[in-house]
Amino acid sequence: MGNPVFVALDTPNLDRAIEIAKSVKGHVGGLKLGLEFFCAHGHHGVHEIQKIGLPIFLDLKLHDIPNTVAKAMQAINVLEPAIVTIHASGGRAMMEDAKAAANGHTKVVGVTLLTSLDERDMGKIGYAGSPHDQVERLAGLAQEAGLDGIVCSGNEVATAHKAWKDGFFVVPGLRPKGGKMGDQKRTVTPRQARDNGASVLVIGRPITGADDPNAAARAIEGTL
Repeated sequence: MGNPVFVALDTPNLDRAIEIAKSVKGHVGGLKLGLEFFCAHGHHGVHEIQKIGLPIFLDLKLHDIPNTVAKAMQAINVLEPAIVTIHASGGRAMMEDAKAAANGHTKVVGVTLLTSLDERDMGKIGYAGSPHDQVERLAGLAQEAGLDGIVCSGNEVATAHKAWKDGFFVVPGLRPKGGKMGDQKRTVTPRQARDNGASVLVIGRPITGADDPNAAARAIEGTL
């Protein structure tokens, strides 16, 4: 993969998503569409964004019983996404069925721990240990299940990459040096994430919320 940056078009406004995508297409490697966009526009919206000509990352974070997730994966195969997310905490059987149901060219990656959660949050929802422990545990399970890789923060990607040499690592929640944290709690810069082994860098608000998204994307590209 050339440019590892996938801009997160996390908006329910289709026209705005298209406008941003067209503006930054020369400085990013792909477009990420999440739940907010997909719930608003479904397959039609994805088809409209595909016209821009960049790989599509469907960040749907599928999480249900194995049969349901497999059928959901089959339902989106027609969209030919480059990447799809599922929750690794759904268990090995769910991950195996999701991967088996996906198109051969689609990378299926397991979300380990949301970047909006820290160790205190983990304790409240019953997860033992540190974020590193949780990521390491679920990365091992995802690898056993035959997934292509995982989603983790830039703080954990180096450890995950060391244990899974040929894994595909998606790192969200990135912030350029001096950027606003927002609701993210475990962030690094795009350059740090790339140096630590990230395959894909997911960047949203630092680009989409900028006065000039094209300039913001170009500036980030220049740091990689």
